[in-house]
Amino acid sequence: MRRIPFLILALALATAIAVAQEGETESTEAAAESDEDSPLAQLPIVRRQLDNGLRVVMSPDRTVPTVAVAVYYDVGSRNEVRGRSGFAHLFEHMMFQGSANVGKGEHFVLIGNRGGRANGTTSHDRTNYFETLPSSELALGLWLEADRMKSLAVTGENFENQRLTVKEERRQSYDDRPYANSMLRINDLAYGDYWPYAHSTIGDMQDLDDAPLEAVQQFFDAYYKPNNAVLAIVGDFDPDEAMQLVGRYFGDIGRGPIPPYEPGELEPQTAERTEVMTDALADLPAFHVAYHIPQSRTEDHYALEVLGMVLGDGDSSRLYQELVKEKEIVSQLSVGTDDRRGPDLFSFFGVMASGHEPAEARSAIYAALEKVASEGITERELQKARNRLNAYFVFGLQSNLSRAKQLAEFELYWGNAELIRAELGRYLAVTAEDVKRVAGEYFAATNRTVLDVVPTEAEGEEQ
Repeated sequence: MRRIPFLILALALATAIAVAQEGETESTEAAAESDEDSPLAQLPIVRRQLDNGLRVVMSPDRTVPTVAVAVYYDVGSRNEVRGRSGFAHLFEHMMFQGSANVGKGEHFVLIGNRGGRANGTTSHDRTNYFETLPSSELALGLWLEADRMKSLAVTGENFENQRLTVKEERRQSYDDRPYANSMLRINDLAYGDYWPYAHSTIGDMQDLDDAPLEAVQQFFDAYYKPNNAVLAIVGDFDPDEAMQLVGRYFGDIGRGPIPPYEPGELEPQTAERTEVMTDALADLPAFHVAYHIPQSRTEDHYALEVLGMVLGDGDSSRLYQELVKEKEIVSQLSVGTDDRRGPDLFSFFGVMASGHEPAEARSAIYAALEKVASEGITERELQKARNRLNAYFVFGLQSNLSRAKQLAEFELYWGNAELIRAELGRYLAVTAEDVKRVAGEYFAATNRTVLDVVPTEAEGEEQ
């Protein structure tokens, strides 16, 4: 399922402030604050690296007696080879099945008994594991992560158990949920032969059924190395003391060669792609529309994210007002970039209201894009987006865990966690002219992939 941009997810935390600020009429010059004025300018960031290649990012904050630990591995489904899909996600589960000094499932027990929480996630671009603990238990969190990095129990029993768990997750999260499989199909259609992003993170169940234990062990040996990981520590701790612990627990883990990531080129799309799929669980028709755009953190991507906010972020956005409130032809709508490290998509997904068909909504979306390309956006819309961005960066990094995740991701993806300090400024530097320009550049019909989803009883009806 496509990932909603991290900005949009975190903005929900700041809605009250954003709404309160919406009436402000600051000038564009005042809104585009310098990096020195940014709330992130003074964010403490300490970067270190062990001899074995493990990168460590720390951000001490003594305001709350808790600490967050996050380990990000530079392996996601994009690193999988054909015929071995689903391995990255499989290891999200395998990593909780015990190691040399930790029993099966004991990771959760040890963390939970101390009032903490732990979990892990997988995306196309990375796999992460994280826990939040009382600050007095930092050593436990580091020891647990180091033990499974160096000595995960990749046994036949654990593999078979987690293979079954993943298959059940596939059924619950996709096969038994309306519209969920269409979230996978739109990527397959849009990316075509570009394997890294065309196939799903959860993987093909036949690939998991066919996988021998030796291939699973080889995957772990290839990617779960200290020189392929970033460790982030945020919260109530002393960096020097933390580094002593990091050296004690991680320092003797051997580094190793990492398979090169060689995805090849994404071939330019030259004609619109369309498909209709049926969904036996769907009560109403739905649709996806996806356009190819550059990867995250490129100049145009920032402008495209602002465009997504203007079109579909919040009740006052253009498409929500038109399609949901005024015309009442769509019951659910999401708009935005998918935020991949590599070639990205600008995506629309909507569920129709009763009695309406996807073609109605698509026509309105295309017209809205053409209007921005020809007329641009208003200063009020731009200011609203900036207000919400400001609120995100203040509140979205407030918790220890969210900050640890963001710092680890910046270090892993872009090579330097300190880049996050200038990130708000890059969004606030987007102008109305930038938004108008990207609206006119990336949304041609030849760059478009359309997937309509129809209930089984509607199969064959004209869309």
